[in-house]
Amino acid sequence: MKSVGIRELKAHLSRYLEEVGRGELVLVTDRGRVVAEVRRPTVPQRPDQSPAERALSVLADRGVLRLGVRARPEAPPPTGLKVPNRTIDRLLAEARAEDDEG
Repeated sequence: MKSVGIRELKAHLSRYLEEVGRGELVLVTDRGRVVAEVRRPTVPQRPDQSPAERALSVLADRGVLRLGVRARPEAPPPTGLKVPNRTIDRLLAEARAEDDEG
């Protein structure tokens, strides 16, 4: 659970919303007094969630755990572009020659 002032919340809203999305509860204060809570919604979960995902969501909603950040997408597949070896060898030789000169 975190506590944040209104000005700080406004200045860094995206960051705090990401934390809320991971299950963190954020208390909003005005002059040191709690005036609001920002938490994950309690609406029904997505119908395409697996039972394990639903269970994790329930635990996150209860504050038992915080969900991790989603993994970044994998690198795109190779394009299949072929470069002749002699081209790479020539470029390496030129780069090495420049290094020797300078």
